[in-house]
Amino acid sequence: MPTPPVNTRAFIAVLAVITALGPLSMQIILPVLPVMQVAFEVPAATVQYVLSLALFTIAFSTLVYGPASDRYGRRPVLVIGLVIFVIGSAIAALAPTIEIVILGRIVQAVGGAAGMVLSRAIIRDLYDRETAARLMAYMITALVVAPMIAPLIGGLLNEAFDWRAIFIFAGIIGALVLAFALPRVPETLPPGADVQTLRGMFGGFLILLRVPAFLGYAGQVGFGMGMFMAFLGAAPFVMANVLERPPTEFGLFFVLISAGFMMGTFLTGKFGERVGLDRMMRIGSALAVVFGAVMLGFVLAGIWSPWTIFLPGAAMAMANGLAMPNAQAGAISISPQFAGTASGLLAFLQMLIGAGFAQLAGVVQDDTPIPMAVVMLVASVLAFLSSNFLTRVGVSKI
Repeated sequence: MPTPPVNTRAFIAVLAVITALGPLSMQIILPVLPVMQVAFEVPAATVQYVLSLALFTIAFSTLVYGPASDRYGRRPVLVIGLVIFVIGSAIAALAPTIEIVILGRIVQAVGGAAGMVLSRAIIRDLYDRETAARLMAYMITALVVAPMIAPLIGGLLNEAFDWRAIFIFAGIIGALVLAFALPRVPETLPPGADVQTLRGMFGGFLILLRVPAFLGYAGQVGFGMGMFMAFLGAAPFVMANVLERPPTEFGLFFVLISAGFMMGTFLTGKFGERVGLDRMMRIGSALAVVFGAVMLGFVLAGIWSPWTIFLPGAAMAMANGLAMPNAQAGAISISPQFAGTASGLLAFLQMLIGAGFAQLAGVVQDDTPIPMAVVMLVASVLAFLSSNFLTRVGVSKI
């Protein structure tokens, strides 16, 4: 196992920012989609491709980075990804047409996916299973908090400048991260790692998908993200159209969700090694079901207010903060030689399942908070079942 950097805090901070680039760039443009529609005089459906094609691209790009880093090394693949991100941001910022903006977003998404995958593989290369789970909590926090604050940043940049400032901002952040990463992120791929053919790299996906333990860990991570994405997809509508609250109030209450998740990851970092990875994951998954049932109970009883939605939601977020980092560390610890492949596959499944639940929450939404609460509870139950699936079959390595 390679030796970890001496300054662990700075190293983990750099990896957390690298992780956040992808989700930050995906969500930061949400407030300006109508502005771009007016600027380019195109239908709303066309502008939606700025978001949808980027999400599609970033999901499938995560499948490539893991195997590529297992073959060519973490550092060169990460650097290439960051360079691609900066190039994509520049293309979008300078775009004369909406089609070029979409092209820039696709390129940006390809690059942004690198950090989401490789930061986790790098941590697993350097640290043992329990320590990796503790440090992984910071990566999960970056992955979840970044899209929470991104729309606010995008709105402020557009208000102060215009929509192009958002892509300029993203490109500058990407360039700064690249400058910091070059001297601080060493090559961490273990010496003597087996070098596979391209067919062999993607064959690693099939190997991992045959391992029940990996499926269980990945299920917990994916359905845990589904809880978050269902809330992100439905809560703004519930607040504005059902509870008739202003957008500013939604932003204030949303702080509870962020605080809840960060509390969970803090507890994971503090007690995770003592309690144990799998036990902490199961505790968090069980608590998420309990708090999800509490939310559903409130809304079924007709007790509709921001407090009866956001307080149980914050508690579910805390429970997710206990479970997801440990499940993530478990998934990429199945086999050290497939750490990068497992990280890429895990990121893909996480985004795919999360996006599915976000879409589901939007499709079933009506003029009550009940559909949102039901979808969130379903996701939490599936995450819980995945965690207990691990207990039943045992945690085995390849």
